[in-house]
Amino acid sequence: MARVLVVDDSLQSRRAISRMLESIGSVEIAGYAADGEEGIRKVIALKPDLVTVDLEMPKMDGFTLIRILTARFSVPVIVISALGGADKIFKALELGALDFIPKPVGLKSGDYIKLRQDLEQKILQICNLKSDAEALSWDFDQGGGETSTPSLLAGQYPFDIVAIGASTGGPPALQKIFSSFEKKFPFAIVVSQHMPPGFTAAFAERLDRSSPFDVKEAVDGDMLHPGQILIAPGGRNMLFQISGGHVVARVVKPSASDRYVPSVDVMLESCASIYHSRMIAVILTGMGNDGSHGIRVVKEHGGYVLSESESTAVVYGMPREASATGFVDRVVHLDDIATEILLKGSF
Repeated sequence: MARVLVVDDSLQSRRAISRMLESIGSVEIAGYAADGEEGIRKVIALKPDLVTVDLEMPKMDGFTLIRILTARFSVPVIVISALGGADKIFKALELGALDFIPKPVGLKSGDYIKLRQDLEQKILQICNLKSDAEALSWDFDQGGGETSTPSLLAGQYPFDIVAIGASTGGPPALQKIFSSFEKKFPFAIVVSQHMPPGFTAAFAERLDRSSPFDVKEAVDGDMLHPGQILIAPGGRNMLFQISGGHVVARVVKPSASDRYVPSVDVMLESCASIYHSRMIAVILTGMGNDGSHGIRVVKEHGGYVLSESESTAVVYGMPREASATGFVDRVVHLDDIATEILLKGSF
């Protein structure tokens, strides 16, 4: 039974979130708090397994609360905040929040059904995957057939593209990797990070400020260039095709069979069919098994596969499933992923 503390200054939101939690069989509401100061007192007194936090609150805001909860108490935090605070969401993730869920505006039943589904999935997976809450804390101080590769990207280096998949814990991990590059290098990077609509544009802008690469949210028809990072739009799949001698991004609606969106599997399969051995696939922290099929296809085409180590993954779900396939070439500490990519390319 997962015991959850709800921290939100809005009585209406506390009631709505509580009703959703009460409808999840294996979740128990540990208590409520209307601001960060009360939240800390309740965490000390009630010792919840997980805390949901709003960001805009009186007395002590959500950012300060998250910093204290993750640093001093090592308790997992899920942010539930309004869509308008996209950039603030990523600040909260950098401070230690494990995941976030957009708070619906208004009282549309469909929005709250989706919120309840997201809550149930994230809470249960977090508690099942990581019973040790301390492990959830995060320190933010932080072959052949290549003729189909377009000549535009085929160069003297061993690979042309790095395709990265991530979920829970991915935003700060990606920021750490991209900021580790000291300059632009002659390869492209593409990313499928599980994220809802409305957040990935702000996420790309945030990454662009700390990386020498040019980072942008992908738009259908974007041509892929060396020195560029394309982020799959939230709620859509990103795949790649050859058009007019160029590699172009296709942003498409997910199919009914896509459990995770943006789909890492879909992205990896499309990249492998174009780049063959001239690609590196990277599986980062996250829940579920997205990417485990895609790396099989990458290896079948001669590509190289890295996965994040358990010691640094916020949630060792996707990397574990990837490693279990036997198709991962190297398991790498997060701090060393950028270096490993450059060593593979002998830059």
